[in-house]
Amino acid sequence: MSPTRSEIDRLHAQLCSGISDPTRIAILYALDENPRTVTQLVEELQLPQSTVSRHLAVLRATGLVTFQRQGRRVCYLLKDHRVIQALDILRGILDDHVSNQADLFSAFRSE
Repeated sequence: MSPTRSEIDRLHAQLCSGISDPTRIAILYALDENPRTVTQLVEELQLPQSTVSRHLAVLRATGLVTFQRQGRRVCYLLKDHRVIQALDILRGILDDHVSNQADLFSAFRSE
């Protein structure tokens, strides 16, 4: 039995919820460079350990990151690097939007 449109939309929304927070976006970009431990992410992002751990749990639940045990260490890594491509596309759209808003504001001020 194939999924219904509403099931696909729900899964899509769940995936998007993983990238709906600036801290999670920063974590994803950091993990795109290299796998990292929680401690490394805490140091790099200058955030409390509890905050990083909470966001990693959301990213794991949405299927955007996974982890590997290396002895006593746990390293987090991107599950699929295409999420970075998607984020980059969204940043391009945001850049265009901000540029258009700036142009409108500039035109308004020159009237």
